[in-house]
Amino acid sequence: MKRSLIPIVAIAALTLAAPALAGSKGAATVKVSNSSLGKILVDGGGRTLYMFTRDRHNKDKCFAVRSCAATWPPLTTSAKPHARAGAKSSLLGTISLPNGSKQVTYAGHPLYVYSGDSQSHETDYVRAQQFGGTWYAVSSTGGSVK
Repeated sequence: MKRSLIPIVAIAALTLAAPALAGSKGAATVKVSNSSLGKILVDGGGRTLYMFTRDRHNKDKCFAVRSCAATWPPLTTSAKPHARAGAKSSLLGTISLPNGSKQVTYAGHPLYVYSGDSQSHETDYVRAQQFGGTWYAVSSTGGSVK
């Protein structure tokens, strides 16, 4: 009896997860929002977007460092990203990552979220020093917010 229950539970879990997976595809959204640090860039869900000081213009350095991308996932998109609420579409772009996905950039800075953020607009990890560099929030002009 237990054996037949496992496939049913697995199918139910996949069925429930499918809409979430489908929803994660498509165009990423970048917008400006108020935070404890002032106005910063956030993703469509309100999560703070970060830049990494080791990156170069349109070059992601985190992806090549072990465990970095797991801690600081790149903001990816499968379509042209959208600028909303004060973000400038002229500053948005994408770069290709080694795994074939497209990472969103802003003013040439690859964008990331922090895996430990549990709330929208969280800024506790701004100025974090990890993986050989420092992580900053991003302003609407593409500069660092410290």
